[in-house]
Amino acid sequence: MPAFPGNSQDRDKLQAGGGTDTHNDAVMPSARSSQAGAAEPCGDASSAPVWIQPGSAAFRRISVALFLAGYATFSLIYCVQPLLPELARHFAVGPAESSLALSLTTGFLAFAILLAGAVSEATGRKKLMLISMCVASVLNLIAPLLSDWHAFLVVRALEGLMLGGVPAVAMAYLAEEIDPKGLGMAMGIYISGTAIGGLSGRVVIGFLTDLLGWHMALGAMGALGLLAALGFAILLPASRNFVRRPGFQVHYHMRAWAGHLTHAGLPFVFLIGAFAMGCFVTIFNYVGFRLSEAPYGLSQSQIGLIFVVYLCGSVTSSIAGALSDKLGRGPVLVFGVLLAGAGVGMTLLESLLGIIGGIVVLTSGFFVAHSIASGWVGRLAETSKGHASSLYLLAYYLGSSIMGSVGGWFWAHGGWNAVAAFAGALLVGALLCGLYLWRMAMQARHKARDGLAKAS
Repeated sequence: MPAFPGNSQDRDKLQAGGGTDTHNDAVMPSARSSQAGAAEPCGDASSAPVWIQPGSAAFRRISVALFLAGYATFSLIYCVQPLLPELARHFAVGPAESSLALSLTTGFLAFAILLAGAVSEATGRKKLMLISMCVASVLNLIAPLLSDWHAFLVVRALEGLMLGGVPAVAMAYLAEEIDPKGLGMAMGIYISGTAIGGLSGRVVIGFLTDLLGWHMALGAMGALGLLAALGFAILLPASRNFVRRPGFQVHYHMRAWAGHLTHAGLPFVFLIGAFAMGCFVTIFNYVGFRLSEAPYGLSQSQIGLIFVVYLCGSVTSSIAGALSDKLGRGPVLVFGVLLAGAGVGMTLLESLLGIIGGIVVLTSGFFVAHSIASGWVGRLAETSKGHASSLYLLAYYLGSSIMGSVGGWFWAHGGWNAVAAFAGALLVGALLCGLYLWRMAMQARHKARDGLAKAS
């Protein structure tokens, strides 16, 4: 392994991610408790954080609220994916052009995520997330009423721009408010909400389309988003540890982003997000082409049902979060990447059951890795957590956009074997980053123990 980059302070920060968390247990004074829906206070940066303890009523409310936020966000993003053939027919556009209904949303989402963390430093975490969910849901209600294709695309792009206010800010909120002992579990529950949202957006809307038509189905997804936003507003407590920074201070935000990019460990977490998501999207983008051809000949509705495997991601992300709180993030992250790699290998089998089984294993491993990596960002970034989360998710969605497109070249020139090899290479990159972080966290923890031994 190469020498550990960064200064000694950065090395010490990695201690929090490598094994059993070492921190002072904070007591939650009842006098400082806040009610859901109350105005978000400005915390005192010099005071000790007032952690929300695992198992408490506030912890359960936060978990449900962020689950709803993850569900609404990702169901609204991906609800058009199974509708692309319908959109192509209705608006008389080609398949490639119809895909803009999704790619514009995710493209603007990646851009918005980078700015959302900075904007939330001035507006407050809960307020920004709630506004984002409500406006995006209303836009999803408007979209099926439009008869012009370009107007439809503008609305979808605006949805991505608005939804960027949820993922990065949700991660920052959890890292600021949840006791480190329970952060992994809370982050895992949020990620499970994104998994079920992705499932709902891709599968449930198919059944709604068969019953009601795609116009009503798309509107129904917007209505569900508004209901999720209502539950979020009622359940989520106002921030306790957030420190508001009024105005948009360009130099402050640039310094915050630069600090995270030069951190000893955070860039490697960002790369894990890019590599893992790139692999995951590549497989899902092109497995439909493979299964629609001989000898499988599956219909589009049958292929769409494969997305039910997102339920595996909902389960494994929650389990992984709880395990990371006990075993440390390093070993659980590496296991997730290896599990995803095994799934990619299984997709090389010729049998349909073997391919679907491989997709199940890949999905399970991916959500383990994503859950742990996203939680690790909040633990390593001791300040400007919203900026760190936005950088992670920027890498995550750029990996999806870029790697997913590059995977098409491998499909065209080498078929499925080439696609699987490319996806496997991306996972090798994620594995190397994970091993590096794990080793450095272990070294930092041993150094801290030696320091305590000498002091005693």
